[in-house]
Amino acid sequence: MPSLATYWHTLRHLKPIQVYGRIRNGLPRSPGPERAPPPLALPAGPWVKPPPTQISMARPGEFRLLNETRDLGWPIDWRAADAPLLWQYNLHYFDDLNSRDANLREAMHAQVIDQWVEAHPRGARPAWDPYPISLRAVNWIKWCAEGHALSAGATASLASQIRWLTGRLEWHLLGNHLFANAKALLFAGCFFSGGEADRWLRAGVRILARELDEQVLPDGGNFELSPMYHAIFLADLLDLANLARHYPGRIPTGLVEAIADCATRMLDWLAVMMHPDGEIALFNDSAVGVAPNLMDLRGYAHRLRIQLPAKRATASEGECTLELLEDSGYCRLESADAVALCDVGRIGPDYLPGHAHADSLSFELSCRGRRLIVNGGTSRYGDDDIRRSERGTAAHSTVEVDGANSSEVWSGFRVAQRAKPFAVSCEAQPQRVSLCASHDGYRRLSQTVVHRRRWTMIPSAMRIEDTVTGAWRTATARYIVHASIRVEKVSASAWLLTTEDPEAGSIRFQVEGGRARLEPAWHSLEFGKRLATQAIAVDLIPGACASVTITWVDDEDPLFH
Repeated sequence: MPSLATYWHTLRHLKPIQVYGRIRNGLPRSPGPERAPPPLALPAGPWVKPPPTQISMARPGEFRLLNETRDLGWPIDWRAADAPLLWQYNLHYFDDLNSRDANLREAMHAQVIDQWVEAHPRGARPAWDPYPISLRAVNWIKWCAEGHALSAGATASLASQIRWLTGRLEWHLLGNHLFANAKALLFAGCFFSGGEADRWLRAGVRILARELDEQVLPDGGNFELSPMYHAIFLADLLDLANLARHYPGRIPTGLVEAIADCATRMLDWLAVMMHPDGEIALFNDSAVGVAPNLMDLRGYAHRLRIQLPAKRATASEGECTLELLEDSGYCRLESADAVALCDVGRIGPDYLPGHAHADSLSFELSCRGRRLIVNGGTSRYGDDDIRRSERGTAAHSTVEVDGANSSEVWSGFRVAQRAKPFAVSCEAQPQRVSLCASHDGYRRLSQTVVHRRRWTMIPSAMRIEDTVTGAWRTATARYIVHASIRVEKVSASAWLLTTEDPEAGSIRFQVEGGRARLEPAWHSLEFGKRLATQAIAVDLIPGACASVTITWVDDEDPLFH
């Protein structure tokens, strides 16, 4: 049972609108009588095909969502009562309408939509929760933009869902939920015509205009500081730009221009946060395969004639580069053979830390195009031991002090006291770059405890140095090794890290100034997939600096001086 102090440090950051919104949404309200839907609007512009989603319904009644397959029969038994809530939510999104080769399943999709309408009267949960409504409405309308048609019953249901949504916008959550609500209002406001559709459109425009300024940081990052949600948000922006072309003149010109500008900056940010394998780094709630990747998003933006940022120059042989995303608190250190992505920022917005992890001063490292050191990732939502452990500091490549989390994450989506970074600095020379930062997350244990970390990269190696000042009993730096990497001990303080590719060679992991050992760990690159792996754990010695040197190129010269 959380303490009163935990509740206080969690609730004191909320905005008044969040408290009011939660109370309002909890009040019983009459849904009112059913009404005929507004007339449909006639598109006057082209529709650009978005990046396809993963196929989630290859056969009638069989759904593969979050890497878990369930056969719900035909006709579909939508209850899926024993499935996790996130799986149930995904069931009601209808992402398969816009998946690869969806046109080959047009007849099945039309039947599934009608089955859904028949099985879900107004208010049925979780199908009529605001977030599933928002995603489903957009998917249905995008399906129509591809040349398909909703039945009369599905059209009436869609209008009814939007009416339900307008009275239950997620002001208590804000962030990506409210943005998804606004996107659905814009799509519905363009898809239908008449006075009611105009009101939906105006409401969506008001929210969207405000949320763009709030949720897109000056450096182009999404303010929830999750690379996955950043990519989702960016895909949403591109869908809105697409909608504006399909229904020209409906969305204000100024907002369309702001959407395009934000999309360009967000593409640039996402390029910084990508590993060489083309996928995102795992900071906060992030998993591969949920959002389109950078290549698909750039292609979509290009087809929409949105200005693309210049492609990033990679580090030349014998050189290193550093790029700090100052507003987001992420940094990229790169050589010809390695990329390190480091977190030196806050955990997210104070009033919206639901997708935050206690991952302050964590990092991920790729060598020779392969992920080597990783964060544990996110395999599930909800509120259970696995979810809580995946949010904890021990599931990240950073330092844990006295067995506590650097930020006080609790439950499935709550945070009480939060780590704040400070003294962030970086240096860049052609053959040597370094990044240094501290955080105060452990001061709730003792006012004097501060974790400070320095990363230094040269063309052949990287060194990570950790110090923890103040009064503490135990401090452990963990380096979680990607599940595909083989770890071979060569001494009490050194390991060789190798892949199955003999041409990739071995990478040396050397520890100084701390007691090193191996311990079991978990790694989840995707939702629903949790792989056993290992972490090299380095126990810090009071008053000493613990350092790790990761060498990927043999070099007889001194590595660091």
